[in-house]
Amino acid sequence: MIKLENAQKKFGSFTALEGADLEIPRGTAFGLLGSNGAGKSTILRMLSGTYKPDGGRVTIDGEDIYNNVKAKEKVFFINDETVQFGGFTLNKLKEYYKGFYPNFSEEIFNSLNAVIKLPVDKKTDTFSKGMKRQAIVIIGLSCRPDYLLLDEAFDGLDPTMRIIVKRMLVDAMIDRQMTVVISSHNLKEINEICDTVALLHHGKILFSRELDSVKGDIHKVQAAFKEDHSREEFECPQLLHYERSMSIHYLIMRGSEEEVRKKISAYNPAVFDLIPLTLEEIFIYEMEVLGYDASGIN
Repeated sequence: MIKLENAQKKFGSFTALEGADLEIPRGTAFGLLGSNGAGKSTILRMLSGTYKPDGGRVTIDGEDIYNNVKAKEKVFFINDETVQFGGFTLNKLKEYYKGFYPNFSEEIFNSLNAVIKLPVDKKTDTFSKGMKRQAIVIIGLSCRPDYLLLDEAFDGLDPTMRIIVKRMLVDAMIDRQMTVVISSHNLKEINEICDTVALLHHGKILFSRELDSVKGDIHKVQAAFKEDHSREEFECPQLLHYERSMSIHYLIMRGSEEEVRKKISAYNPAVFDLIPLTLEEIFIYEMEVLGYDASGIN
């Protein structure tokens, strides 16, 4: 299990992570959502042992990860940069990582590259951004970690290669109960891969829940009423967003389907529909409540 207990990280006067509590069970596909600078990459770097917590604890299977070689052998971090080890060929990169990961599998390396077909004797600084990303994903999976951390891992991949890399991740999760933690701005991919997500904002974790629970707790209402109603009449802690077009009212509301139906039925609607929301829409409306709202741009 991955565990953060009141984890904190500061860079000078800037607080990147403040009192974060998080548990990620073994075998989970976990997504980190949040605005730019919310603390997603900071969490991944703390989980990889790159950053030392300034407060609290960050543990892997009950052991502090920072400065712990044995614990780090369980973790592989693919960050959002592709400039590392540019002078290495793929074969040399493989040999480099074999020195740190005793469970490295030549069989997995060869089988994965047989699918992707990267040149093994060309320096990686001659690779495109997408090829560099493919190379490090192959290396990461070949290291056979218990925990794979990915920061914008699909950035630079073409649509076909995205599908191939996703299948590789899912296969590893099924075969070895590998835990995958993904930070991505592409919420469609988070939705396709992850079963649990956490939402961060300004260095704080707002919630950590199963994805089905997140989707089941927010609803889009499309309604028309026999009598005229204003936004103020619908105002309540559960209301995240309100729009009106002519006689049609659009409301984004938090709560169970039964609670939302009961709330709107009290206004005697002539037309009443509940419309499923995408994860991207849920993210937008949750962030809007926090003041992170694109509608403020003229």
